[in-house]
Formats: sequence, C-alpha cells, structure tokens
Amino acid sequence: METLWRALSRLQLADRALEDVLGELTRLANDHVPGAESTSITLVRGDVAVTAAHVGEMSLAADELQYERGHGPCLDAGRGGVQLRIDDMRTETRWPDYVARVVDLGVSSSLSTPLPYQDSSVGALNIYSGQPAAFASAASAAAAREVAEAVAVAVANADAHAKLSDHARNMQLAMESRAVIEQAKGVLMAQRRIDADAAFDLLRDASQRYNRKLRDIAAGIVSSTHQPPR
Repeated sequence: METLWRALSRLQLADRALEDVLGELTRLANDHVPGAESTSITLVRGDVAVTAAHVGEMSLAADELQYERGHGPCLDAGRGGVQLRIDDMRTETRWPDYVARVVDLGVSSSLSTPLPYQDSSVGALNIYSGQPAAFASAASAAAAREVAEAVAVAVANADAHAKLSDHARNMQLAMESRAVIEQAKGVLMAQRRIDADAAFDLLRDASQRYNRKLRDIAAGIVSSTHQPPR
C-alpha cells in the first residue's frame, strides 16, 4: 500500500487531459492491487456507461458484456455505491446470464469499486483475474478503494473545468448578443426616430412574429446597414 500511496501522491492532475490521467490510474491499479490481471474504469453518465480506460483486453470485453445487458457487477457497483467482489464466476448466482458468458473470456474473479462523487457515484474501477478468489484479501479491497478515490477526484476536476469553460463561453455569447442588440436598437432609433424602449419592442415583436432568436433579428438589422445601396 505504501508504494501505491507514493505513486498516487506523485500523480499530476493539473493541465492534463482526463483520458491521460485515467489511463495512468488504471495502470497503477493493475500494478498495485493484489491479484489484478486486467483493469478498467467505467464511467456512467445517466443511462450510458463507457469504458474510459483499460489495461488488458479481458477487462474491456467483460465491461462490454455488462453494458449489453444493462447490469453486472461494474454497473451495479457504480450505481449502488458499493464494492462488489466475485470470488468464483462458476459458482456466482447474482448475475447468472453475465457470469455464464464471462467465464468464456477467461475471467474467474473480479472486484468492482464505486467512484465516490458528491454523495453518489460516477462509475466504477473494475479489476479482473483469471484465478478464483484473486481479490479475497483485505489488501485488494483497500488498494482498489484508494485508486477509486483518485479516479473520482480526477473526474470531479475535469467536470469543474468543463463547467468553467461552458460558463466562460456562455458569458462571451451573452456579451456578443447584448452588443449586437444594442447596435440594432441604435439603427432603429436613427431610422424611425424612436427611443430605446420602442426600438427594443420592435426587435422583440419581430422575434416573436418570425419565431427567431432576438439576437438573430438584431444581427440581420445590423448587417443590412453594411450592404451597399443598389
């Protein structure tokens, strides 16, 4: 565990793509969780689940098998916020249609750990092995939880960055819209010799009449003033 903690403490989150961070965390889990042979990260957004990163084809194939059915340990761990361990796929009874197929992929045991995020979960860290009871030790469960928490932090940081970017874009659009609307009001005030309130009423009425955005109506008026006379 100390080796894992040191590796996690050195992990750089800033100024990196989420894909790169998740890829590194997946490799760390595969290297440091006792029993791991193939590892993946499932992210769940609404009803859609995707494998965001994986080490080894076993984990990807096992994940996809669960996505097809809409249930399985990785999905149930992510949705329910509980760590789910399967010691032997041949005797497991909780997901009969899944375990019957995943054995053919060479999976004998698995450990799925939820990604804690604001009192809920955004997915799961999934670890697979071709050996039965590969994750029966407390060390496996503890190491998986450590990596899962780091994954959740990375996802939270990426979401926060995306929200800030969206907010900045929306503010820029709002400022541009306001500018073009003010320009259009000025054109109407000069052409029709009316005040600012009356000019805005004309713009709003045209927007409702033609079922177009107010900004588009305003942009059309401003553009018409730049066209050369015929």
